[in-house]
Amino acid sequence: MKKDLSRLLSLLLCLLLTLGAFSAVCAEEALVDAPFEGLVEGLPAIQAPEGFDWRQFEGTTINFISENTTPSTAIAANIDLFERVTGIKVVIEQADLNAVIEKVGLDVNARTAKYQVAYLDPQQIMAKNKDNFIDLNKFNNDPTLPHVPGGLEDFFESQMMCCGYMGDTDKLLALPYDNATIILGYRADVFENETYKKAFMDEYGYDWTPNPDMTWDQYYEVAAYITREAAAGNITEVKYGCGMQAKQHDSLMCEFSCVLAANGGDYFQAENLGSIGAYNPGPAALDSEVAIESAAFYKKLYGVADPSSTSWDWSGLAEGYAAGNLAMICEWHEFSADFENPSKSQVVGKTKWTITPKGTVRNACIYGGTGIGISAYATEEEQKAAWLFLVWATSPQTQYLCLTSESGGSTPTRYSVYALPDVARGISDPDSEEAAKMPNLKSSGAVQLAWATENSYLRPKIPAWPQCDTIIYTELSKMLVGSLSPEDAMRSANEQLNELTGN
Repeated sequence: MKKDLSRLLSLLLCLLLTLGAFSAVCAEEALVDAPFEGLVEGLPAIQAPEGFDWRQFEGTTINFISENTTPSTAIAANIDLFERVTGIKVVIEQADLNAVIEKVGLDVNARTAKYQVAYLDPQQIMAKNKDNFIDLNKFNNDPTLPHVPGGLEDFFESQMMCCGYMGDTDKLLALPYDNATIILGYRADVFENETYKKAFMDEYGYDWTPNPDMTWDQYYEVAAYITREAAAGNITEVKYGCGMQAKQHDSLMCEFSCVLAANGGDYFQAENLGSIGAYNPGPAALDSEVAIESAAFYKKLYGVADPSSTSWDWSGLAEGYAAGNLAMICEWHEFSADFENPSKSQVVGKTKWTITPKGTVRNACIYGGTGIGISAYATEEEQKAAWLFLVWATSPQTQYLCLTSESGGSTPTRYSVYALPDVARGISDPDSEEAAKMPNLKSSGAVQLAWATENSYLRPKIPAWPQCDTIIYTELSKMLVGSLSPEDAMRSANEQLNELTGN
């Protein structure tokens, strides 16, 4: 991921040269721009072979199932741009991730292709369904069809590996679609209050403002202090120092991972499970001292958080923060646009972002990006129509459109979008006019730091992960409500993981 960041800087410096070379290549291949509206100068446009009939699949209906994320909201709001050009009807169904997992599983098991296009969560859908989705190289290498604009190399390399492949790089299963990452959001109006800041400094001796060097122990101290002072009426803007996504749900595992990995722990002993993935993860690692200590800390943190935290997944946590009750959250960064939306938030203009706290080893921000792929059971015509949709939905032009959309917003998975001058300005200055037009950019500086290899965590990408996930968050939930001690919870989870994976 260091390579990702250095490449992004290179693109910022070399954009004009890159575009010039891209135009020359397109001229040599006799390609023409697709007739889509609102093309942005400086971004690769969708190219098709000369004479390509964009309406050859007119009348085809494509059903796309997605988690209810901001990129899909923005895509749905602008889908008429695609439908007018192609004559293809796209029905977008958005649901909770658990519902998406269940519906996609039922669909591929029945081989009905009710959903021609699916949101392929790498760990919970793609890892165990490699044979149920088409190899996208089939279409990207077809000289009679449009190709991925800007090429696959325009996607972030680490995200392409995590979201696009399983076990090897022979088969391209999905194109990177979103890239949600957990980072730390905080109330700037609270932390920049000089009276509050001085009072904390007098008691603890350090600046309480969240930053990349903040440790998890400091995060706890700050949260405990704010919760205490808010209860005493000395801090009035919020009620609690932090909130957590600690419901018995995938969200609980995700947030705990940021603590576990920061302390050097993981769920299995095999290495590099998060990128390309593997079919056997090796022995479980939750009976380690690091895992047990991480669990004990997470339970301690819950003791000073909003007590509603055990009923909150990521959406509940976002709502609690948007209501103005919380000083700090570790949350998926794509909620940043919601926090700047007056119709959804009482904290507009009050949030700043940094990466999650540092443990005994490093910072560890869990990456939760997902790609979209095409069902292997769709008809040939449906597959080609779906390919046109994938090319459009993940194109730099559409990603920029979604970034600026009033209906949602997203964080691009493309180097070329970040190379645009207005996007670069919005990232470098969160108070700029550009950032106001693209609210997700307010968190993008922290997100790009989170994507550096040393600061990122990728959960295991293995076929059995959905069951592993359930084991982990179930035992953690028992710990939080007091049914199990941290040690017993981790040892129980470890035993179940080994039994499940045959290790």
